[in-house]
Amino acid sequence: MTPSLANACYLIATVLFILGLKGLTHPRTAVRGNLLSALGMLVAVATALVSEAGLHWGTILAGVLIGSLIGVWLSLSIKMTAMPQLVALFNGFGGGASLLVVAVSLHPSSLSASPSLSLHGSVAAAAAAIVGTVTLTGSLVAFAKLQRLLRRPLVFKGQRAVNAACATLLLAAAVVLAHTPSSPMALWTVAGLAALLGLLLVMPIGGADMPVVIAALNSYSGLAACGTGFILNNTVLIVSGSLVGASGMILTRIMCRAMNRSFRKVIFGLPMGLGGRTDAGDIYEGKIKSTSAEEIAMLLESARQVVIVPGYGMAVSQAQHAVRDLSNLLEARDVSVTFAIHPVAGRMPGHMNVLLAEADIPYDQLKELEVANPGFNQADVAMVIGANDVVNPQARSASDSPIAGMPILDVDKSKTVVVIKRSLSPGFAGIPNPLFAAENTLMFFEDGKKGIQAINAALKDGH
Repeated sequence: MTPSLANACYLIATVLFILGLKGLTHPRTAVRGNLLSALGMLVAVATALVSEAGLHWGTILAGVLIGSLIGVWLSLSIKMTAMPQLVALFNGFGGGASLLVVAVSLHPSSLSASPSLSLHGSVAAAAAAIVGTVTLTGSLVAFAKLQRLLRRPLVFKGQRAVNAACATLLLAAAVVLAHTPSSPMALWTVAGLAALLGLLLVMPIGGADMPVVIAALNSYSGLAACGTGFILNNTVLIVSGSLVGASGMILTRIMCRAMNRSFRKVIFGLPMGLGGRTDAGDIYEGKIKSTSAEEIAMLLESARQVVIVPGYGMAVSQAQHAVRDLSNLLEARDVSVTFAIHPVAGRMPGHMNVLLAEADIPYDQLKELEVANPGFNQADVAMVIGANDVVNPQARSASDSPIAGMPILDVDKSKTVVVIKRSLSPGFAGIPNPLFAAENTLMFFEDGKKGIQAINAALKDGH
């Protein structure tokens, strides 16, 4: 394949990537956007393979086969509730792949075959090694936090000074690597310091802020890929890496605004609101009012406006289809039903939207936080299914709370709040929720799916 034809194919792949991103901006076009992006990647990979000479096709085909089998297995076995962990791992794998590309490109045998590595290529290699390794170790920590293997942020005295010292040493090592790219010691010194920095940046971030961190790590993986594009002189890697890096950074800023978090603290790994942990006994003791499916059904029968707030508990129990049945039962009784969606309900942006779309719930019933909050004052019943931190009033009242200042869904302003939850266990932020002990709150201690099914049955029996 001639260079001109290869560049034309790369241009087609780039256009497909851009159209794919555009399609992902709306649920109705998301599937098409995903397919366009996948097609663009197929064109890019095929072009890269065909345009290069002297490739070891046996090794390449073995890698494609193994990777495809792993990808199919993951797509079929991973539940929607574990999708954020999978995204974190994918970010980490992307960063690790960039580090491996740098290691191979800077290996003395590669440089002896192509000794004319330019200064900008050496700088790009050092940058890709740093960002790729930070992404790898940071994503592994994010995975461990989302998987609840690490349950508390790691904060210690002098943390900023340690981070600054590590970053300074890393910068010095990167300068050495840029001037002596054939030195394995320089490369692995950079990789080691970057790995440590990745751990230091993500360890102090609390579980409630993991969605923001994952968005930032996604951006980093794109920037690392962009760096490898300069090393390999591959146009499509530069363009696609830039697209991922830019879109990931935009998403990070949007999420920081949505959660009232500091973009600077996310980027530099500074703790965000780690104080103010109130004892659960002081909040809950003697104030919890339990209810039953029959009582909830009677309450819903007399309601005119019901707002359903889905959360992680709904995702875990796969209750979205039962929720759709509940919505249909209420609408048949002329009850207005809407769904209030928090930007980070579940574990990632769009998590609840995807689950509800899977159950064929009309998209116009889904209301984002800014639209949903004014409606709670008129709601007869707000039904919270497995949500916790995103409806916790401490975000408004406790300035030293781990979720202080985070915009929440104002469910406590409804006439009656029904919370379906298996227990009083805290959410990702690890703090109790005063909503559960509020005067207008009824607690239905049950699995999300079983609880909704019981309410549905009670509504049908009372019809």
